[in-house]
Amino acid sequence: MEILKVTDLKKTYTSRMGGAQVQALKGVTFTVDSGEYVAIMGESGSGKTTLLNILAALDEPTSGSVELDGKRLDTVKENELAAFRRNNLGFVFQEFNLLDTFTLRDNILLPLVLGQMSVREMEGRLQEVTSMLGIKDLLNKYPYEVSGGQKQRAAAARAIITNPRLILADEPTGALDSQSSAELLRVFSRMNENGQTILMVTHSVDAASHANRVLFIRDGVVFHQLFRGHASNEELYKKISDTLTMLRTGGDRR
Repeated sequence: MEILKVTDLKKTYTSRMGGAQVQALKGVTFTVDSGEYVAIMGESGSGKTTLLNILAALDEPTSGSVELDGKRLDTVKENELAAFRRNNLGFVFQEFNLLDTFTLRDNILLPLVLGQMSVREMEGRLQEVTSMLGIKDLLNKYPYEVSGGQKQRAAAARAIITNPRLILADEPTGALDSQSSAELLRVFSRMNENGQTILMVTHSVDAASHANRVLFIRDGVVFHQLFRGHASNEELYKKISDTLTMLRTGGDRR
């Protein structure tokens, strides 16, 4: 079942003086099915971040549309956007975005508190997600007392505790060492196996090789895509590397 539909998405930025225009997105079209794990790759300036911001309803396209579960984002009223994001989207950022004055418990529960969920239901969800992510024993610690990998797992717990329709991950392994990255990617795979839909923007070939489909953006359009099929992570890694080489050398779509 289709959960995300992006149609002919364009975004043009104009300088403050009304002079030069930069077209960050030139007509991006793709869909994501429920339960998919999709990675988006592309060089700096290709439009990845702009696309992610529009999907997160943090920016508006110049033209085109984004539908989440059949609801167009441009029909969500300004005063309803925060609740819409909280109820439908989960976010995992490169820099964790945890509050240092809150324990991991309070950071993870924050979106449920904002949604005025009952304490009993919050505690039930907390136990479930933190057991799955292996941070149940760290809940009373503060972000500055745990490792980068543990912070990112707490951020992942905060993202999925609302049972979002879609998780948007922005370079989730970018600030992690290799061991912590591997742990987080295992967590993402486990989340996906449990039915969670994930859309991840990444520069990391290793991170992308854990996805089931990889979209490549070049010059503001979806240039190419790869499907895992029956390929192992190692085989998909090789295909991704070859495609990135083609992109860097100006090769044609194939």
